[in-house]
Amino acid sequence: MTDLVERLVPDELWVMFRRVVPPTEVIRPQGGGRRRAGDWEALAAIIFVATSGCTWRQLPPVFGPSWQTVYRRFAQWSQARVWARLYRVILDELGVRGQLDWSRCAIDSVSLRAAKGPLTGPNPTDRGKLGSEIHLITDRNGLPLSLGISGANMHDSQGLEPLVRGIPPIRYRRGPRRRRPTKLHADKGYDHLRRWLRKRGIRHRIARKGVESSLRLGRHRWVVERTVSWLAGCRLHRRYERKAEHFLAFVGIAAALIGYRRLATPLRA
Repeated sequence: MTDLVERLVPDELWVMFRRVVPPTEVIRPQGGGRRRAGDWEALAAIIFVATSGCTWRQLPPVFGPSWQTVYRRFAQWSQARVWARLYRVILDELGVRGQLDWSRCAIDSVSLRAAKGPLTGPNPTDRGKLGSEIHLITDRNGLPLSLGISGANMHDSQGLEPLVRGIPPIRYRRGPRRRRPTKLHADKGYDHLRRWLRKRGIRHRIARKGVESSLRLGRHRWVVERTVSWLAGCRLHRRYERKAEHFLAFVGIAAALIGYRRLATPLRA
């Protein structure tokens, strides 16, 4: 069991997680009762659910805590926004190591089928079936810088301003923190937002409607499409969670895993 936990949650990731997880509340200061399940094992079990796609009830007992305990811990950490804070820590570490490339960022979104719940809507590209949408901005290498969720009936362009504003101030190898791309690539759906980007000093490359094709933009936008496929490998090919905060939590977990894998296997010079 220890080998599986260490493989899912390596030491470096565990150290980062301990920086953001809320302190454990002592329910029985006088002692007694059952021993509390460890956070390390619970985190490994949550990552197993995210990467394997199994349901909470299908969680194997090899991790130690029951699936009810793991789900309860997941819900508590999601409410405390632990996953977003963890990814902020990972982004800062990527920035310090010079592994974020702000020169050509890209924006895109992906629609998923969903069960009933908040932040869902009829998907115009899927015969009006209920769905949700993930919006994201990535750096030149496909690392997510900002993510958000909405109903599938929200137009892609409506997600641009919240995503750009939502990029956190990220540490840089030298100088102040950074939160603004040098250049942003987007498809025709974002055509009318050129002026908004220019006002914020962000250069853009957006195909003009009725003037040019979006095909040539694929030379630089393919990285964000690859990141979308990475997200699908973390339980995000379909929305199973009825609660919006749990759905957003899995988006945050996927982003954290993508960022940590880049830390563990940096690009070759």
